[in-house]
Amino acid sequence: MAEKKALSSTERMATDFAPLAIFFAVNSFAPGSQIERVVAATAAFMIAIAGAMLYSRVKAGHISPMLWLSGGLVLVFGALTLYFHDQTFIQIKPTIVYSMFAVILAFGLATGRPLLQSLLETAYPGLTPRGWRLLTINWTGFFAIQAVLNEIMRQWLSWDGWVTFKTWGVIPMTFLFAIANIPLLMRHGLQISDTKDAPLPPEG
Repeated sequence: MAEKKALSSTERMATDFAPLAIFFAVNSFAPGSQIERVVAATAAFMIAIAGAMLYSRVKAGHISPMLWLSGGLVLVFGALTLYFHDQTFIQIKPTIVYSMFAVILAFGLATGRPLLQSLLETAYPGLTPRGWRLLTINWTGFFAIQAVLNEIMRQWLSWDGWVTFKTWGVIPMTFLFAIANIPLLMRHGLQISDTKDAPLPPEG
């Protein structure tokens, strides 16, 4: 069995968000009609997320459960987008990812199981059980809001507007929300030397 190693904060950011940045870049600069750009950007996204998963496997010795789920759904819904030439599939993927995370974490809260701790592994050293519960409550609400927000944005915005929102709206919101949790968690045993080390969930 491969030895598990922790990725650095920069490596975690790269594996989580570089594929989305590539998706945005290809959509912005690829020639052709909108559906041709959708197909090109989606294909690039799929290749990038597969590369991120492979990098995590080689570098860290494993792929985190969150990256498995997010990456797997990118590949499934990306394939549907390419096959049907329909952008709806890749646009509803974040809604499904966020909804699944919200349901999984809510189930953990209801049953007293530390599912978020299992998903994030050792990302929050020293955090007490109460700290994990508070963090789970916060991320459950965040994921639920993001699922609803994605549905609103994909209905109201053009394709390019939605891609821009996913890249320049969701990533900053996720990062800021993760940082905003740090003071509360430090009162519950969190041992972290730099806020940039705060782990983030994968891109939806």
